[in-house]
Amino acid sequence: MILAILAFIIGLVYGYVKPGKEKRWELFKKGIVYGVILGIIFGLIGFFFGGLLLFVAGAIGIFINVVFLVVVFIAGTFIGDILEVAIKK
Repeated sequence: MILAILAFIIGLVYGYVKPGKEKRWELFKKGIVYGVILGIIFGLIGFFFGGLLLFVAGAIGIFINVVFLVVVFIAGTFIGDILEVAIKK
C-alpha cells in the first residue's frame, strides 16, 4: 500500500512539474516492458531457489504489481496535469 501511495505522489509531482500534457500511453508501454523484465528477473531468482512453481508465481506476481503501480502513477500524472492548469492559470 505504501508503494502505491508513493507511486501516486511521484506521479502527481511529475504531472505538475513537467510542462504540458504527459504521453500516458507511452508511460504505460514503458511500464509493461519494465514489468516483463522485472518479472523474468525475479522469476528466475525464484526458479533457482524454489523451483518452477515459484518461478511462475514470482514472474506473474511481479508483472501484475508493476503494472498496477504504473496505472497508479499515470493516475497521479493526470491529476498533476489538472493541478498544473488550475494553479498556473
